[in-house]
Amino acid sequence: MTLTIDLGTDTGPFHGGASGTLYGLYGDGVPSRNVVEGMFLRTVSTKAQDGAQHPGADALDILAPFVGCGGRDVYVYLTDIYRGFPYQWPGATGEERLAGYLTLVEQQVRRIRAAGALASHVVYVPFNEPEGNMFGTGEWSYDRVSWRTDPRHYFAAWKDAVRLIRRLDPDARVAGPNASVLYDEVGGFLEFAAAHDVLPDVITWHELSTPDAVRANVARYRRTERDLGIGPLPVNINEYAHNRHLSVPGRMVQWISAIEEAKVDADMAYWNIDGNLNDSVVEANKGNGQWWLFNAYGRMTGRTVRVTAPRPDVPDTLQGVATLDPDKRQARVLFGGEGGTRDLVLTNVPAGIFGETVHLRLHEIPWTGQVGPSAQPLRLRDCEVAVTEGRVVLRVTGLDAMSAYQVIASPGGRGSVLAPPSVGPRRTYAAENAGCAGTGCTRNGPEGSVADVERLASFGTHHIGGLRTGSDAVLAFEVEAPRDGTYDLTVFANSYNLDELVREQGPTHVFLRVDGREPRELRLPLAYKRGVWGRTDTRVRLTAGRHGITLAAQDPDLGETRGDASIDRIELALRDEHVEAPALYEAAYAVLDGGARVSHTHKGAAGPGAAVLPAGGTATFWVHADGDGEATVTVGRLGEGEGTLTVNGENLGSSANLRRPGARTDIPLFLAGGVNKLTVTATSDRLVLDRLLVGPGTGALRSTVHPAEEGVVTGTAHVTGAHGLATGGKAVDGIGGGAANALTLTVTAARAGRHALTVRYSNGEQAPATHYNPDPVCRHADLSVNGEPARRVLFPTTFHFNAFCDLTVPVTLREGPNTLTFTADVPPDRDGTRPHPDRHRGAHAPVIDQVTVTPVA
Repeated sequence: MTLTIDLGTDTGPFHGGASGTLYGLYGDGVPSRNVVEGMFLRTVSTKAQDGAQHPGADALDILAPFVGCGGRDVYVYLTDIYRGFPYQWPGATGEERLAGYLTLVEQQVRRIRAAGALASHVVYVPFNEPEGNMFGTGEWSYDRVSWRTDPRHYFAAWKDAVRLIRRLDPDARVAGPNASVLYDEVGGFLEFAAAHDVLPDVITWHELSTPDAVRANVARYRRTERDLGIGPLPVNINEYAHNRHLSVPGRMVQWISAIEEAKVDADMAYWNIDGNLNDSVVEANKGNGQWWLFNAYGRMTGRTVRVTAPRPDVPDTLQGVATLDPDKRQARVLFGGEGGTRDLVLTNVPAGIFGETVHLRLHEIPWTGQVGPSAQPLRLRDCEVAVTEGRVVLRVTGLDAMSAYQVIASPGGRGSVLAPPSVGPRRTYAAENAGCAGTGCTRNGPEGSVADVERLASFGTHHIGGLRTGSDAVLAFEVEAPRDGTYDLTVFANSYNLDELVREQGPTHVFLRVDGREPRELRLPLAYKRGVWGRTDTRVRLTAGRHGITLAAQDPDLGETRGDASIDRIELALRDEHVEAPALYEAAYAVLDGGARVSHTHKGAAGPGAAVLPAGGTATFWVHADGDGEATVTVGRLGEGEGTLTVNGENLGSSANLRRPGARTDIPLFLAGGVNKLTVTATSDRLVLDRLLVGPGTGALRSTVHPAEEGVVTGTAHVTGAHGLATGGKAVDGIGGGAANALTLTVTAARAGRHALTVRYSNGEQAPATHYNPDPVCRHADLSVNGEPARRVLFPTTFHFNAFCDLTVPVTLREGPNTLTFTADVPPDRDGTRPHPDRHRGAHAPVIDQVTVTPVA
């Protein structure tokens, strides 16, 4: 089958509208600003400020950081001021309920107007899915009559709400009807709204259907507009995709292609936990495969071109989206959805842009599970292909239906060095095909399918459980090593955090052997539901040929499993000299601003072009780090131009100046685990960048580790040995519930300046869920350095108080001793009073294990 990209047929400016989220932001820092900005979010839909629906995600709490990260619009679900779904609005009659609700709407509008210029980014959503909630047939409806049957009460309520909002804020934008489906009755809604001068500024509905329905329904809506003589109005499909799709790049790229083709905005649906960008982010700062897909999508520039898929209206088939940027002389293609061998065909390749030869770089963006972090996309191939009669054909073999793929085309034939693959040979083995011996093995599933999209994603149709307390189950994989070497072994697994056997200890440990030898213990990841996959990584040495790899609940040398885990699959990838090499980030592929441009004429460029920066011009790279700590960043330059390097918005001073002569500048830097934003800014008239290389640190940045139990505790804060996975078995709990309950550490800095404060912590707090959304609570700490005013830091869930993660906070320290004080208390609502009693705002800091202090440069 063939995916055809017609570079000669322009379909409009690149829009980027699929990068939207419902409840994807919890608060400032969860997720981190790095991952928010690097996902190129345009829109977010979220709850009313101080709403009772879910923990976090309050509109005014996320507004400023979202806009600061380049976000455009915040859609405020005003109805989410209430608890429950259907919404539990109080009142004995429909009239009483509506009157009480409009009072709360007025309060919200007044609060948002007080935000000043930021209020221009707000779009009010007066009603959400009215046919199933306030104007449906259920217990909590206005009069138990669906508006689709008799719309009078809904239409009157819409009119009153919109007029109220616009009276309070004449510049306000309003969105609706926000139905769960684009019903035919939406035409009557628009007709009424137009007649009473209460048309929404943005049309919204939900597409919890299939990607092909997006194209059909947007076209159908546009016909309705034309028939009524209104619009065209902006469209936001503010809930899209199902559990089976989210986190899976090969499935999400199908939605992205349809949404981009329709040139509308859209927000991913909220099926699970808030604050992780709809299963795109792990912890606070790590992207999974879906995050890297949206990072690649958001970096597209220029104009979209026609893409012809073999079966464009069939789910789980090959789909794609493509752009052509004549200024950069680049074409970019994102595609996926089907396995096997496929041809990618570029037609009408413009000779004036690409010449007679095209340089192609192929990346894979694999699925790493909902809570499995991912490194940057894998470089599979770098090649140059001759243009024949305006066509270029790239045959891609070994496609994985769960992965998305990216091809970047640029002019070839200029002597660039072809980059080797960044990954060795890989093979994946489904747990459902492995042998299972002993008692306790269970075959779980089936998981999601085209016919059952509400279930979660899985590599196969089933997964295997039974590695639990009291079991002697052994899961046996027969694997094939293509040659002698060291292999990365990844186990994709799940331990449900609320399972009775998991609550006792937290992460489940199992035992790995290779050919019955070399026993080792693996701790498997926790997750918020059964069937949600994370990853555990290790390395094994294999000779060429067949081997047996076992995961067992008991080991004669190491002991017995505590907990309960399921296995989805394992993956083996050979490590070779190319995999060990520093990670490569091309300047020609970077995000350019301030007049920076791509050049394909500079001799000496190692890759497919260079970036030319005028004074003040910038090139931004999104760089992955496996963990928090030192890395060596090599800036490749052509010529003697000068510049500076900033990391995650931190000005690193003279240590990151690009002034030393020569083509390479090696800089030791602190990188946060996960996603880092590295920006080069030219300080000379012209700076020519070739590429960045990111490799391991050399020990230039000296870290100091400070166990929490060595600090001073006051009030209810106390040292505890109840968390066995804390370093040394001890941690500090009970911080918060008032400023008197605190932990104070004294740390020493060799010199004054910016430092990375890496806090190892745990947080298992979870609020009662209302329906299908688990509701983990982000705990916070008010961190004061040397008695200065405290800074509030959010700590996302670790799913258990015995599961520890790292979170890095940049701070300024003075030379010599410094005091760090951690406290916490219940945050007040926007009116300054204590919030509602729904356990949505924790009063305590997380459990703190230790703090590591490292100079940033």
